[in-house]
Amino acid sequence: MTTVEGPAGSALQERLRHFRALLGPTPVTPVTLNIGGRPRTVHLKLEGHNLAGSVKARTAYGLVRGLLESGRLRPGDRLLESTSGNLGIALAMLARYLQIGFTAVVDPLVAPESLRRLSELGAEVVTVTERDASGGYLLSRLDRVAELLKENPRYVWTNQYGSPDNPAVHRELTGPELLGQLPESPDAVFAAISTGGTFAGVSRYFREHSPTTEMVAVDIEGSVAFRGRPGRRHLSGIGASRPSAFLDDSLVDHLQVADIRSAAHYCRLVLREAGLHIGASAGAVLAGCARYLETHPEAELVVCLCADGGEKYAGTVYNDHWLRSIGVAPPGGDAAGSALSGSAILSGVG
Repeated sequence: MTTVEGPAGSALQERLRHFRALLGPTPVTPVTLNIGGRPRTVHLKLEGHNLAGSVKARTAYGLVRGLLESGRLRPGDRLLESTSGNLGIALAMLARYLQIGFTAVVDPLVAPESLRRLSELGAEVVTVTERDASGGYLLSRLDRVAELLKENPRYVWTNQYGSPDNPAVHRELTGPELLGQLPESPDAVFAAISTGGTFAGVSRYFREHSPTTEMVAVDIEGSVAFRGRPGRRHLSGIGASRPSAFLDDSLVDHLQVADIRSAAHYCRLVLREAGLHIGASAGAVLAGCARYLETHPEAELVVCLCADGGEKYAGTVYNDHWLRSIGVAPPGGDAAGSALSGSAILSGVG
């Protein structure tokens, strides 16, 4: 294993160890859902409680650790990444721990709260405004990353989209932590996909240690992260404009595709009935879980990985005006519940 040599390099390694000590464990909380007229318990892995507010704190650690161990990141370098928000915040926080710079390449979908947090953490923010051919911004962001790498040799791209360190850290940390928090092997695990790194890493761990567990990937309409059809997307944190480099049939047992209205529906129900403020991708994951459970009544112990909290989505899935502005009817009332498979959260158990 190659490491950064010299006093400055040793300081980077030591600061990274301090960051690692602050990661997890995050809580697993059961809530009860009425699905198809039957109460069902769903366990929520609440990564919003993690350092930097999301599961991406784990990803940031894994990516930067890989760069340090390979010698690709040295004192005086500057981290660079394309991000929809969460990984950018995590990398900005980690960069402060390491006392190096960080540049985030974002797009107009990034939440104002995320932009504010990036600024507070001292990150430089570069915004692209042109959609790519798939209707999103990912490819445009990556083009800008390539330009910045050419402009400055001290930029170091963490590359969450292709680095094997992305799924590896979730196989190492997230998977075993989750399985260890459950009374027995779960029947199914649900997680959102974007880069696919979190899902791929957790799936690999469960394939090895809980092979009977069904791994269910949840995507959003308009995403092509895994077999989807391209279209305009309005949410950050879930979906992608190109296929994941980490996912294949060996890792995904089922795919559920949610829409924005169902994601908003479950975000609001969880907040109102269980007092848990979950992010937009977590709402989509719950929608996919409910749909799965309707056709899999035999599944008893199921877990949804909730990537972040809901605070930064106050202006999107929790906002009726925003939903109407993109042509989505806000969920609410009995009609909305019926339109969304008749599923409702009955209670939360902390």
